[in-house]
Amino acid sequence: MSRSIEICTKLIKSKRRRTLLKAGGTLLISIIAPLASPSARAAQILAVRVWPADDYTRVTLENDAELKVTHFLVQNPARMVVDIEGIELNPALKELVAKIQSNDPYIKQVRVGQNRPNVVRLVFDLKDQVNPQVFTLDPIGNYKYRLVFDLYPLVPPDPIAIMIQKGEWPTAEPGEIVPPVAVTKPTPLRPPDPPLARLEPKPDRRADNKADNKADKQPTMTRMITIALDPGHGGEDPGATGRGGNREKDVVLSIAKRLKGKIEQQPNMRVMLTRDADFFVPLGMRVQKARKVQADLFVSIHADAFVTPTARGSSVFALSEKGASSTAARWMANKENAADLIGGVNIKGHDRQLASVLLDLSTTAQINDSMKLASAVLNEIGGINKLHKGAVEQAGFAVLKAPDIPSILIETAFISNPEEEAKLTDNAYQDKMADAILAGIKKYFSHNPPLSKNPLT
Repeated sequence: MSRSIEICTKLIKSKRRRTLLKAGGTLLISIIAPLASPSARAAQILAVRVWPADDYTRVTLENDAELKVTHFLVQNPARMVVDIEGIELNPALKELVAKIQSNDPYIKQVRVGQNRPNVVRLVFDLKDQVNPQVFTLDPIGNYKYRLVFDLYPLVPPDPIAIMIQKGEWPTAEPGEIVPPVAVTKPTPLRPPDPPLARLEPKPDRRADNKADNKADKQPTMTRMITIALDPGHGGEDPGATGRGGNREKDVVLSIAKRLKGKIEQQPNMRVMLTRDADFFVPLGMRVQKARKVQADLFVSIHADAFVTPTARGSSVFALSEKGASSTAARWMANKENAADLIGGVNIKGHDRQLASVLLDLSTTAQINDSMKLASAVLNEIGGINKLHKGAVEQAGFAVLKAPDIPSILIETAFISNPEEEAKLTDNAYQDKMADAILAGIKKYFSHNPPLSKNPLT
């Protein structure tokens, strides 16, 4: 009997020991777990990037967790102070100091330091007063969390004033007649009544009537054409990347600059680039820029990509009123419309007027004119590269939604195709592509003269 009691006692003690050990283990885990969780440790800055441009300078801090930030402006001298909580100073963040270049339009220099435990302070010494936008972006694509500082000038640059300053826009006093300056000998696009070419005075056969002859030789104002060229992507948004590492944003900017130079050689045309360097421009802002200069055409330039490397050929798209013309066109529009998510737009600070541009304000007349322009350009591009499809495609591209400007989007080739990637980075091919687009534009205007505007516009 005593033996049985002894065995029972040992079993009870053993069970009690296991229970205590289990409880102790659970308690230990509950203590250690918060210490090991990501929220308890300091967030890590993974990369810093700076995108200076005349429009604005963007500074991006990429990190592995969402950050809490406060900022304020100080005058005399002008500077912006930023406090970031939950991080410690690390080598990646220190790199920001060296990334500020002397030619940055808005930032003179930046100072970085550990202000207090778990708080890093950034001080941006400014060249002028700015209107900062500070916001965060959730992970998307290859990016983790991003903290973004957009430093805008208090007075946004006027695109028309910039063109005048660069000599790309004729100026005149009220009532003064300003004929276009011909870089090359003007060639009428629509004889005998060329609305786009310089009108030369008719010879006066009445040699004895000097007064009439002098009157006939007065220059006549020519209708100048303004073309908005839109190199896709830029800055935080690289666009598609080829197998060889070439980025869409670089290729299309190079083609756009070549095309700009060729258009400016025409005596009756001038150009506005939505971006002339490597920085991000939101889709709505691209449209707004074109409307500010009263553009006659909007041409967005891209380099296609697909999930398989065998896809090839050039394409031209116009806006659709009734949905995409094909599954591929819908896929392409969705991909291009995601640019704002990747490039990073401050949704909270989005201008209502700017946001309204992205609504479907298209008109039947705009789409009809866009289709004519797209067809003319597609025919010319078909002479230098295989076409992905033999007809103009249509889809709901946000960047084509200016209600009063014929607008097209050109996919110059598939950068995801190794053979076409090599073409896109070839100077000769870029030149041919620019020539083909210009030829298409001129052909369009030869049959569709631009609407009359203010004679000094």
